[in-house]
Amino acid sequence: MHGWTGLGGHDLELARGTAQENLRWFLMEAFGRSAVPLLGMISGWLVAASSRTHSWPDHVARKARTILLPMIAWNVIALVLVCGTAWVFTLPAPTPPSLRWVFEEVFVLTRNPDVNVQMPFLRDLFVCMALAPVLVRMNGWSLAFMIALAASAQVLGFGAPLILRPAILVFFGLGIAARQAGLAERAAAWPLALTIAPFALLLPVQLWLVMTPDMPHTGVLIASFDLIMRVAASLFFWRLAWGLAKSPARALLLRIEPFAFLIFCGHLIFMWLAGPLLGRIFGKLGAPTYPIYLVLQPVMVLACIVVIGLMLQRCAPGLAEILSGGRLKRRKIAPEANLPPAPKGERTSPAPLP
Repeated sequence: MHGWTGLGGHDLELARGTAQENLRWFLMEAFGRSAVPLLGMISGWLVAASSRTHSWPDHVARKARTILLPMIAWNVIALVLVCGTAWVFTLPAPTPPSLRWVFEEVFVLTRNPDVNVQMPFLRDLFVCMALAPVLVRMNGWSLAFMIALAASAQVLGFGAPLILRPAILVFFGLGIAARQAGLAERAAAWPLALTIAPFALLLPVQLWLVMTPDMPHTGVLIASFDLIMRVAASLFFWRLAWGLAKSPARALLLRIEPFAFLIFCGHLIFMWLAGPLLGRIFGKLGAPTYPIYLVLQPVMVLACIVVIGLMLQRCAPGLAEILSGGRLKRRKIAPEANLPPAPKGERTSPAPLP
């Protein structure tokens, strides 16, 4: 979960422990902690039921089209818009120091990008998808060993450049395991209080760790707790998602769902460009009205991206399909009805009003 603050890294450290910074951390930990892990878990759960993994070349080509191509396209858009605006209007944003930097920002090969910082998820998800034909054929013990190996790599800081965030492979594997064990359906029947309990118990500890000034944020113990926290958060929101799927909110969520990929890929561009402008109205972190802006940012991003998605779908359907990872399909024009011609002498136009 990201939010515009108007402050740099040093100033954010100085703001640690203040009421508004604590609110920002609470929102990130309570609602954003599970986002990427849950997406990885759902991806593993879905791919485990797909028969398309039987042909590895076709599977990889399809995922390159729906994951890698949109990632590269969005990174190029981000560089043009964000870095271009930084050059022309002195936006406080990164500008290319070298061609190597541009190459890394576009293809996310060996490090996290500076502009579209959420894109390593798509990069690592593609790696997971490339491994999926092997992973879905593993037995329970082999899959558990792979998950434990990825968890160890996450905790110890290994994995790059093959995979930048091994935790994504952990949750991708957990999603496959959940499908194989039928756990998703069983978890959907669990009481909501049961699934929220681990998350509710661990959340105060996590908030204490991130809100306390001078608290260490690295190390094996911190990384281990962070991974456990993500598992607990994912379990709760997995159960919550199943509950929402059976609630009256289902219809609204299904209407928003085709735009989810666009929102994920484009929300930071919105914050880079619109954040400073809206910040002049609401103020930076520390201003009296900033909490209102902080809470409204997801709604603003949703409204903006949905409008852009609808315009693209109407004016450039091919581009909309690429940028949405295939979610916003080209609108099909209904074929003309194969009706017999009207007999001669009969009126074929609407009758005039009396």
